[in-house]
Amino acid sequence: MNWILGIHIEEPFQDQVQDGWLRQPAEMTLTFEEIDYPAELSLLVTGDQTVHELNRTYRGVDETTDVLAFAPGAEDSSFHLPPDGVTHLGEAIISCPQAARQAEEQKHSLKREFAILTIHGILHLLGYDHQQPGEKQAMIVREAEILARLS
Repeated sequence: MNWILGIHIEEPFQDQVQDGWLRQPAEMTLTFEEIDYPAELSLLVTGDQTVHELNRTYRGVDETTDVLAFAPGAEDSSFHLPPDGVTHLGEAIISCPQAARQAEEQKHSLKREFAILTIHGILHLLGYDHQQPGEKQAMIVREAEILARLS
């Protein structure tokens, strides 16, 4: 497909996380969601402190979390596609230490946890949410369907 995936794993986590752990679930999610047009998204693996600061600044939640998703101003009706014709989906930011804690709690691999968080973050960028019970269930089902295709 005609996707641009920018993957950046910060220095302290480069020995723990492989690029493919994010690329494969990202591509599967975009395929499953039928993103068949030129699109770009960024994935960042960072630490708890960065995610905590972003969560506090942009969501008003003073704690770390596993994944944050920042999509370009969907609420801004003046938003137009750039002249390059590429849809900029946004950025998903994953806390590596939080992912490791969750993998241990769930008794599965760090690779699997990164797949789950990558899928979750991208679904947020594509408009999925989990604030309401019906939305939450729909998102859980979609995540499971995509994850099953990876296995």
